[in-house]
Amino acid sequence: MPRLAATAHPRRSRLAAAGGVLLLSTLGLSACGDDEGGSGSEQAAGLSSLEVSGDVGKAPEVTFDGQVNPDEIETEVLTEGDGETLEAGDGAFAHIWIGNGYTESEVYSTYETETPQLLNGEMSEPFKLAMEGHKVGSRVAVVSSAEDAFGESGNPQLGIGNKDGVVFVVDLMGKVIDEPAGEDREPAKWAPSLVESDGVITGLDFADANKPSKNLLDTTLIKGEGAVVEKGQTIAVNYLGQVYEAKKPFDESYSKDPTSFKIGVGAVVTGWDKTLVGKTVGSRVILSIPPADGYGPQGNEGAGIKGTDTLFFVVDILGTTS
Repeated sequence: MPRLAATAHPRRSRLAAAGGVLLLSTLGLSACGDDEGGSGSEQAAGLSSLEVSGDVGKAPEVTFDGQVNPDEIETEVLTEGDGETLEAGDGAFAHIWIGNGYTESEVYSTYETETPQLLNGEMSEPFKLAMEGHKVGSRVAVVSSAEDAFGESGNPQLGIGNKDGVVFVVDLMGKVIDEPAGEDREPAKWAPSLVESDGVITGLDFADANKPSKNLLDTTLIKGEGAVVEKGQTIAVNYLGQVYEAKKPFDESYSKDPTSFKIGVGAVVTGWDKTLVGKTVGSRVILSIPPADGYGPQGNEGAGIKGTDTLFFVVDILGTTS
């Protein structure tokens, strides 16, 4: 998730961001095990101490047969998917279950909220091994030390000490691409043009654009060839938002990382829900959103948006859950 002010984001409210908790922890030492090695058990083992059952996309049933604290990272494909193979550097949507190998208990899961985690950018070795070389639709189990998973301090936020073993069950739910790809389209005459610097979108130019309409409008710049976005799915996007004739954007993700959210269910402004459902992965679109489909008559003071402002967005649809 991008670290942006909640008032400037197209989401109606900030969603819980777990990525920092999962991929990196720089908090202080908090160990469940001892400091001299392992978790106080000479019989600690790896994947051989686990039994994982259940279907991909559903919460796994994980049974421990003793503590888990492997000497090195171990990986096993529990279910082989039939989707695209994820290569090094690819992003993906994944459902994630995490267990503490010392307490033999669940400490984190995405399954209850039915919202897969967007994994991209820098991530620790267990997550890389759970993704790279595996097909979308696969379930992969990984066990590692807390240090390999989260750094030398472990992850106190998840109740994982620096000497604990960690168990990951990862369901790969969809690939996320780096940039839009597909057929170039001529945009509608009402649309602003893109301002770019070194190939990165930095703003919108309204010099040749029409004055805002009271209607919700969208136009396609690139028609992607990927899956069709469906209501209720989680999608990954890059975006930039700018008020009509404003000199700079009020929000953007292009200088950071893509963001993700559920579409068509009220997690974002109405204009996004109405226009992005039915589009295809790989597409780049421009949206013109009147106040009624944006922040309403109250506007968004924190983002400098008045209740009469029309919002323009460029959105790249980079992935969706399968």
